[in-house]
Amino acid sequence: MTDRSVPEYDPLTEIMLLIFQINGRLLEKGDEMVAPLGLSSARWQVLGAIAMADKPLTIPQIADLMGITRQGSLKQLNRLAEDGFVAQMKNPRHERSPLFTLTAKGVRAYREAERLQAAWSASLCEALAMDELKVTKRTLEAIFTRLEIPVPSKGV
Repeated sequence: MTDRSVPEYDPLTEIMLLIFQINGRLLEKGDEMVAPLGLSSARWQVLGAIAMADKPLTIPQIADLMGITRQGSLKQLNRLAEDGFVAQMKNPRHERSPLFTLTAKGVRAYREAERLQAAWSASLCEALAMDELKVTKRTLEAIFTRLEIPVPSKGV
């Protein structure tokens, strides 16, 4: 059964489906790339949030920065702390919301992951046109901005 309200050719839907596929492949390749560092893509993502902020962050801040759930952030932070990549600190502004910072081990792992990713990205770019990549980036940013519009609700 097909939905007659959706046009036969909907390029935005095709882009969305492709983004889902690319995301899956990026996570798979990311896991493969950072596994020797004791990381997964999810753990690397959480390390990146803290590293890019250049200051200790709370679980909600990490979740918001990376577009993941608070529960997902907490799960990864617990694992990262157990393995010595992050340290938990008291938050003077909120007693029940600790801050997390990178340890020396976390900084080293994140820097090495960045180095590996930069080399991988450069190899991927060899077969791609820089002008097209810039247009793609601007288009994806515009789509991301439009996603702030509420989803229309219809009765099911």
